[in-house]
Amino acid sequence: MHNDSKTLLIAIATLVLSACSTFVPQQLGGNDFADVTPHMAQRRPDVLGQRVRWGGSIASVTSEKDRTCFQVVSHPLDYTARPEEDDRTNGRFIACISGFYDPEIYAVKRQITVIGTLQTPTIGNIGRHPYIFPNLAIETLYLWPKPSPITNVPPYAFGPDPFLYQAYPWMDDPMDPMNPLGPMDPMSAWDMPW
Repeated sequence: MHNDSKTLLIAIATLVLSACSTFVPQQLGGNDFADVTPHMAQRRPDVLGQRVRWGGSIASVTSEKDRTCFQVVSHPLDYTARPEEDDRTNGRFIACISGFYDPEIYAVKRQITVIGTLQTPTIGNIGRHPYIFPNLAIETLYLWPKPSPITNVPPYAFGPDPFLYQAYPWMDDPMDPMNPLGPMDPMSAWDMPW
């Protein structure tokens, strides 16, 4: 491979990596985080003191005299460092930060990403089930905005799919009894002979 080609590939790779990093909120940036999951931190004392970036959905909030603690259901982070909304989890963890954080804002089911240092795990319960919670001293707490309501609009809210008729030509005849849209389809007026 020529030097010019190598230089071009390196430039493209650098551009792609820098573009991906711009999607991460500035407060959550960096790459000096230990590759430790909450499951790993439950029983491995050798990870204490390591700096991690974890995220998930808030399960509970405890306001103490001089700090606020969050019990978090962890989820893998996507390319923006936001917790993914799926059923994959690495367990739960407790993350505490100095000061008061209003539980009405930092509410149950809200998504957060935290950067912090691993502390001695806390032994507690989830219901009646005993659980070892990895414990994190938060240095950075990021509350993700609530999803926009537009993301929950069903796909058919903006009218029928214009490509549907190309894929299934038999649907083009509004009077065809096999047409699931039938004669009441607003698109069928286009096919009428008037």
